[in-house]
Amino acid sequence: MRCRLLALVCVTGSLLSACGMLPGEHERKTVTVWLMKDSASDAFLRRFTADFERSHKDLRLDIRIQQWTGIVDKVRAALKDASGDGPDVIEVGNTQVPLYADGGKLADLTLESMRDWGKDQWLPALAGPGKDANAQYGIPWYAANRVVIYRKDLFEAAGVTRPPRTREEWLADTEKLNSAGNQGIYLAGQDWYTLSGFIWDEGGDLARQKDYRWEGALGTPAALRGMDFYRRLQALGRGPADADEEHPPQAGVFADGRVAQIIAVPGLAQSIVRQNPDLQNKLGFFPVPGKTAARPCTVFTGGSDLVVPSGTKDQFAATAVVGALVGAKWDTELARTMNYVPNKTTLASAVAGEEGVAAMAAGAAHGRATPSTPQWADVEADNPIKEYMSRVLRGADPATEARRASAKITEELAPEV
Repeated sequence: MRCRLLALVCVTGSLLSACGMLPGEHERKTVTVWLMKDSASDAFLRRFTADFERSHKDLRLDIRIQQWTGIVDKVRAALKDASGDGPDVIEVGNTQVPLYADGGKLADLTLESMRDWGKDQWLPALAGPGKDANAQYGIPWYAANRVVIYRKDLFEAAGVTRPPRTREEWLADTEKLNSAGNQGIYLAGQDWYTLSGFIWDEGGDLARQKDYRWEGALGTPAALRGMDFYRRLQALGRGPADADEEHPPQAGVFADGRVAQIIAVPGLAQSIVRQNPDLQNKLGFFPVPGKTAARPCTVFTGGSDLVVPSGTKDQFAATAVVGALVGAKWDTELARTMNYVPNKTTLASAVAGEEGVAAMAAGAAHGRATPSTPQWADVEADNPIKEYMSRVLRGADPATEARRASAKITEELAPEV
């Protein structure tokens, strides 16, 4: 008799929920979310999960942390999996979105972007790579970009009373700083992300699309002007011509030597102070100066977008998670917690009290990303821009070397030609 009563309860309850749940409860659907290691703190994720599940009684979050190493292959495999058991929401690097959007493996979130998520206010460097033609696949989450980290004490000793706001001021101040045994700036010869900003600021590009075909564009007058400014700035220090900013790591160079400035993300200051505690409270930040004082230099802006696989079992639930993460409440909370730039220009005031992040936000307002094509990863794999920079810094003709590098870029972007 007891078994029959239990069975009756289960059958009755199943009209509203799964057997074993109390009347009035609803079975929660699980939304699987892949986020990258260190993108958000454990405490932030706990707060977000509790708030989301409290306001979405029918959904449960399963957040799984991923490693950047090997993530491209892992995401591609998940997108190909037709079982429906893969992730429903995935965090990806903003410049990686074209890799995954190719072949129709991502959900088109254009409607939600326009109707609910305020796409007109997104940072261009996050929104641009997430778009293909008129479809929006990648939804901006957070950004980070390079600023100038400087020694306040060395600026004061050289008589530089405030950070420069134009390129010409920057060159003049750096020349003053490049004395008395100090390096005015440490700028490695192959820091191509920084070069990209100078090229964009001049109106040039790394590559341009013409008639559906991508071509290298380092040889244009605008791009050559960007390289010339890089050459003049790099000469005001002792950065190696044949290495990038990680060989050796520039944080260590800055910590060990009398270096007045480097160009890096503000978070690198923590590493600098760990290596040289004497620099505590001596570091400052300012946006990379532009051609005029009206706006900072265009900078390469990295960060993350959120995407939804087209094969998700419940796109409505997945977009609910995306909408919560990229909304003003939790996006500004993430920015404050992790020292990021929020995904919208209108949210920049949320980080105005943090000097380094505020400097990032000023540059990110008109930042750029690498060319939005899946083949750009092939360019970076054996980067001809680095060789081009080294050759020019060693005295080779810039126009000749730019044509050589541009031809290699074109070949990588259109391998069938």
